[in-house]
Amino acid sequence: MNYNIRKAALLGMGTVGGGVYKILEKQKADLIYKIGSDLEIAKILVRNKEKYADKVAPEKLTDQWSEIINDDSIDIIVEVMGGIEPAGTYIKEALQKGKHVVTANKDLIAVQGHELMEIAKENHCDLLFEAAVAGGIPIIRPLKQCLAGNEITEVMGIINGTTNFILTKMSEDGMDFADALQLATDLGYAEADPTADIEGHDAGRKLAILASLAFYSPVTFHDVYTEGISKISAKDIRYAHELGCEIKLLGIAKNTEDGIEVKVHPTMIPTNHPLASVNDSYNAVFVHGDAVGDVMFYGRGAGELPTGSAVVGDILDVARNMQFHCTGRIGGSSYKNIPVKDIRETKSSYYVRMKLEDRAGTLAALAGVFGSNDVSISMLLQKTKQGKTADIVIVTYDVLEKQFMDSISIISNMTMVAEISSIIRVYH
Repeated sequence: MNYNIRKAALLGMGTVGGGVYKILEKQKADLIYKIGSDLEIAKILVRNKEKYADKVAPEKLTDQWSEIINDDSIDIIVEVMGGIEPAGTYIKEALQKGKHVVTANKDLIAVQGHELMEIAKENHCDLLFEAAVAGGIPIIRPLKQCLAGNEITEVMGIINGTTNFILTKMSEDGMDFADALQLATDLGYAEADPTADIEGHDAGRKLAILASLAFYSPVTFHDVYTEGISKISAKDIRYAHELGCEIKLLGIAKNTEDGIEVKVHPTMIPTNHPLASVNDSYNAVFVHGDAVGDVMFYGRGAGELPTGSAVVGDILDVARNMQFHCTGRIGGSSYKNIPVKDIRETKSSYYVRMKLEDRAGTLAALAGVFGSNDVSISMLLQKTKQGKTADIVIVTYDVLEKQFMDSISIISNMTMVAEISSIIRVYH
């Protein structure tokens, strides 16, 4: 039987690119049965060819994009460089030339994904990006295919392994944030500059992609409210345990009657919720659909081989589609235009920890400010007393963010309030 050979080019040979190459080499003998054709990595774009000369056949290496884009025998472009440019330009040029694209680039898809999907549609090309969210966990394809018969109203999850590792160490070992971050850095979970992780930006990009697919409406990273974990203390972790909760950095997307909510922030979540037991560097995405109910996807959210697994899965999908002449059959499908709500128009319950002067009338004054802004208190606990001040923990019922924050603005200027130490949203 005469089989075709599908040729692909790999843009980048870092952690993910190396994982993709290893998996494809290991699977080489099985590919003919999995996709109905042979598959060859014909070219690999790198900055320094000498660096990889002992790992890859030298003739495959190039530092010139023109050698790839102008090679008509190359059908599939696999972009694992990361960043907005030059990756964005390369992907656009590839799609416009009729080449199919697989990418792991969450930064790019979260900002320009809708434009790129339109270009792919116009040119009848596949643009697949399973690895852009949650590494090796299948979630993009399930949202686009397996769960397409549902009206999905909520997608939320732990979609950053670094912050989940840090919070796990704070919860289980009683570590302070700084010590847990240092451990994450030493073990390779955190980058030298961890800002994108600990401030919620990485999770925000992934959430924008998930919300767009789940709700069939364009959502970009700039629409997502992000708040990080750097202000979470060991004391907050202990108080959360007393309240029967764990603290997780959650990405939460909801499709409500008056718009889409997309936000990333530390969240107190009841210990009986499935996401509460997702620890260390693991990720999990929880989806609610009207037909399927609740489903959860769990696994390794990053790393050379887990992320490489998702990329290779997409490559094989493209090759199959080419074999059966059905490329471009499943696009982004953002056919709706639902408004994205401002964070101040969203509702939540809040945990507040503050230091108050221990004097008569303080709690009454505090309750009065909350009451005047329609903030109802669910729980009030007086914790440790230190000198003339005492730790007070307040948990509210659900309330509009703007009403709660207006209250906090007034309370922070009251003379009996020494410090507002922590504010954390509570998930119900």
